[in-house]
Amino acid sequence: MSNAGPPPLLIVEDDLALQKQIKWSLDRFESVTASDRETALVQLRRFNPSVVTMDLGLPPDPDSVSEGFKLLDQMLDIDPNLKVIVLTGQNDQAHALRAVALGAYDFQAKPFDPEVLALTIERAYRLAELQQENRRLQAMTQPDALAGLLTRDAEMLRIGRLIERVAGSGASVLLLGESGTGKEVLAQGLHAASRRSGKFVAINCAAIPETLLESELFGYEKGAFTGATKTTLGKIETANGGTLMLDEIGDLPHSLQAKLLRFLQERTIERLGGRHEVPVDVRVVGATHQDLRAQIKAGQFREDLYYRLAEIVVTIPPLRERNGDAVLLAHAFLRRFAQEQRRGNLSLSEDAIRAIEAHAWPGNVRELLNCIKRAAIMADGARVTAEDIGLDLPQAGDSAPAASDIDLRTVREQAERQAIVTALARSNGNVVRASELLGVSRPTLYDLMRRLGIK
Repeated sequence: MSNAGPPPLLIVEDDLALQKQIKWSLDRFESVTASDRETALVQLRRFNPSVVTMDLGLPPDPDSVSEGFKLLDQMLDIDPNLKVIVLTGQNDQAHALRAVALGAYDFQAKPFDPEVLALTIERAYRLAELQQENRRLQAMTQPDALAGLLTRDAEMLRIGRLIERVAGSGASVLLLGESGTGKEVLAQGLHAASRRSGKFVAINCAAIPETLLESELFGYEKGAFTGATKTTLGKIETANGGTLMLDEIGDLPHSLQAKLLRFLQERTIERLGGRHEVPVDVRVVGATHQDLRAQIKAGQFREDLYYRLAEIVVTIPPLRERNGDAVLLAHAFLRRFAQEQRRGNLSLSEDAIRAIEAHAWPGNVRELLNCIKRAAIMADGARVTAEDIGLDLPQAGDSAPAASDIDLRTVREQAERQAIVTALARSNGNVVRASELLGVSRPTLYDLMRRLGIK
């Protein structure tokens, strides 16, 4: 146990006399109590316990187990790592086994042995601590190219795995896609997964005037021009040992393309006003929304530079083609902005979800981010509506494009994947709600998610 002590134990029991008895018998633990489902959820969110003991028979119908199982599902959806110990009557073994199958850690029969229960709780605390430490170590030792990219779309997940495979090499990568699709996020993921010791440095080739861009990229020596009072490193040198992202490289002036090509070939630079070459070890990632091949044909982009940059080409799909991602991201952005603005627990209304799903998002993730930020500020209540986001509701009769003419098994798998990802997005990742939307049981949904590789 840490010096600060473990999180409190949550005791859920509607019989107040028994509740006091349990708390007294477990006085070695710091504990909080609840006598019904709603109170238990409030205590769970307030105190973040890692271990819970609970009775399945709860108000309004203590003789039934429906309320208890509902609470169990809700608690595990809030915290899948929660260790729940179910206390049951002697003749309730079937219910106890069902609870374990749904994710409960263990069960104890009433009347329980206080010492046995205490040992079970201690074991649960130790397991929770070990699992938490394991997750921390995994996060430290296994960089993930998708760490900053929230998605369940199959193509985006494939791109993430591709980026991870490429990360260990020194190959130049060219990221293609519309503005706002997440090219810089992927570039940062590539850098993180590469384990390169240097910095990640990004420069927007379209945002800097041509007269200044060369000095920004290559740096300059003292006295190279009026105002050059000291030697200054350019972005390429600043990224030495790391990754340089050349955003909007399609806008790179033709006069600088030859100099960039020479750097990519020789891996040395010469600062403005300099007389010697400086070796630089840097991974170059180019990104653009433009059609570079069309620019090559028009004589606007060097073909030899293109092939130097395009050792690995990754085309990022727009948000409108990423199944379920718009709603998934909207939920995440809303949580972030609600926290930043201290608005409490803001949530998306059903009409907002439908409007987000129907909108084409020409500005991609950047447009969605701005819309949700505005909505978090402007919403009157706790529910964010389509009007708050600034979207029109979809018209009746709007339909998705028909499936491709392919084999039946593939069509079925694609349909299942799309339905599951959409349900998870609409329910903000709540598996219980998603299973209800899909009309299947929670275990069935978990089986489908495992088979289809959905996390």
